[in-house]
Amino acid sequence: MKKYITAAVVIILLFAVPFSGAQQQEEQKNASLSLITATPEEGFQLAITLSRKGVTETQPDIEVLKKLRPAYAHDPGSLIAASQVVAIHFQTIAAANDYWRKNR
Repeated sequence: MKKYITAAVVIILLFAVPFSGAQQQEEQKNASLSLITATPEEGFQLAITLSRKGVTETQPDIEVLKKLRPAYAHDPGSLIAASQVVAIHFQTIAAANDYWRKNR
């Protein structure tokens, strides 16, 4: 159980550190509530944004996130788990876009 909790914390923390408070506010201001994107590339970028947004909503204290980063930044299992979160978001976005087949 401890391993899963640690993995969840790592996933949450992995995506928050690259954002500053100003960047977060700008993204929120420009954010769309739609999963529809023009291309798979835009869909993947949206998946990353959703992952980061989930992190910052869960732990809004950027200083805490920065302080914890060394604990997971070099852990292969944590990095794989974080990639899985992005992949799940991308899978959802791809399905919402009918895998970009209808308009091509």
